[in-house]
Amino acid sequence: MSLFKKRNAAPASSLFPAEQYEPVIRSSICTGEKTACFRNRETGKVHEVMVIRGSGDLKEFGAQYGVDISNLQTIY
Repeated sequence: MSLFKKRNAAPASSLFPAEQYEPVIRSSICTGEKTACFRNRETGKVHEVMVIRGSGDLKEFGAQYGVDISNLQTIY
């Protein structure tokens, strides 16, 4: 018997619908740290999803959320 049960995560496409959110990479101008985010098209509010440490993380972000990583916009 387990005290902690594994939750079933909601599908990524339902969390950030394409007509309302656009995927972006947010980069720090000081440290260069990059974060994969979804930006609300109406309000401009950014929801951080994961830290990008290398090309493997970027590919994982694309696969997990169904994003074409070849034309992601970088914001600072």
